[in-house]
Amino acid sequence: MSEATVVVQGVVKPDGSLELVGKVPLPAGKVHVTVQSVRDLPEGDPFFDRLKDIRAARAKAGLTPRTEAEVKAVRQQLNDEMDDEIAAAMRLQEECRAARKRADALERDAE
Repeated sequence: MSEATVVVQGVVKPDGSLELVGKVPLPAGKVHVTVQSVRDLPEGDPFFDRLKDIRAARAKAGLTPRTEAEVKAVRQQLNDEMDDEIAAAMRLQEECRAARKRADALERDAE
């Protein structure tokens, strides 16, 4: 069995227990866990302060991030539209080839 490595976010609680954010995308079984602390965003950093302001403004306006399912649906729609556009371009290219062949044949017949 091959080894898989995933990184998940979590929080160490005051009692020392670990709470993971979301599910671990691995099959059931034994795992080896390495815990590394994550630095908080630097206070007073203009970039991170601006991000915080943007998040707060979006929350105040009632704007929430799209769900994974919504993002997948939009991505699928874009892929479908792209496939349709490619198919249309290929049809147009075939029509042009056929028209060129007809024109060449008429030109040969005229000679």
